[in-house]
Amino acid sequence: MPLTEPQPEAPASRPVRPGPTAQSPQTGHGILYGIAAYGLWGLLPLYFLLLKPAAPIEIVANRVLWSLVFCALLVTVTRAWRPLLQIFRTPKTLGVLAVAAVLIAVNWLTYTYGVTSGHAIESSLGYFINPLVSVLLGVFVLKEKLRPLQWIAVGIGFIAVVELTIAYGQLPWIALVLAFSFGIYGFVKKRVGPNVSAISSLSVETAVLAPLAAVVMLVLTFTGTATLGTEGGAHFWWMAASGVITAVPLLFFGASARRLPMTTIGLLQYFAPVLQFLIAVLFLGEHMGPERWIGFSIVWLALLLLTVDMLLSVQRNAGLRKAALRV
Repeated sequence: MPLTEPQPEAPASRPVRPGPTAQSPQTGHGILYGIAAYGLWGLLPLYFLLLKPAAPIEIVANRVLWSLVFCALLVTVTRAWRPLLQIFRTPKTLGVLAVAAVLIAVNWLTYTYGVTSGHAIESSLGYFINPLVSVLLGVFVLKEKLRPLQWIAVGIGFIAVVELTIAYGQLPWIALVLAFSFGIYGFVKKRVGPNVSAISSLSVETAVLAPLAAVVMLVLTFTGTATLGTEGGAHFWWMAASGVITAVPLLFFGASARRLPMTTIGLLQYFAPVLQFLIAVLFLGEHMGPERWIGFSIVWLALLLLTVDMLLSVQRNAGLRKAALRV
């Protein structure tokens, strides 16, 4: 998706440079949309608790099916069926989104299991680690060269995983699966470029997963373990709301990304795991012993270094652009 809305070209004889006042409404709206998106993602642990006693696999199956229903309604209202159907006629794009669908299903299932089984803190850790995974993907897949601060951040992140492994007595597999599944998901989604909108992408991904989700619900129903129709009207509607709760943050994120530079988006992404962490500690009562605080602090130090490196890189690039304009 484009990061900025297309602007009309100014006449060559009167170059117009938008000042801070002209940009501030778009920037302000973009920040609000971004906070809304990451805020809703950060509040997901509280929503999943409302869905008990549904098992994680039933929650994810309902999330897929109800998201597909909501997407179909939204595509109809916005009259966006033509570009959506075009994706199904483009095998390469469809294949990429099918891979993305599998990755996001793994991510959803792992996250839902983590939150509903008393591992919300470890789940939030996964999204703190995610930026480090993105850096590693850049090195090993895209053959990018890291800057010194990035190398230091990755090294510190590795130390954090070792420390937390000792603290947990095992690998923090929930955090690692979440970090790698979402990191690779983002990498795969970039392969389709800006031509596929967020709602079209989500529609295709849920359509790919829908047959499997339907089979899961049929099996759960026939075995008497489905809760969708057995726990009362409130439970049914909370489950049905998963379609809206899945799609709306994505729409907010799309609106934010079109108005903000990637630097700001990168900083806003920490909003969700911070909220998840606070909810786990303050509301879910999960224990944070000294060894976990040490591990999380090491991760946060790595993220701080990545953030500093990102800001310095943006500043350097801005200086180079100004120098080029003077030539």
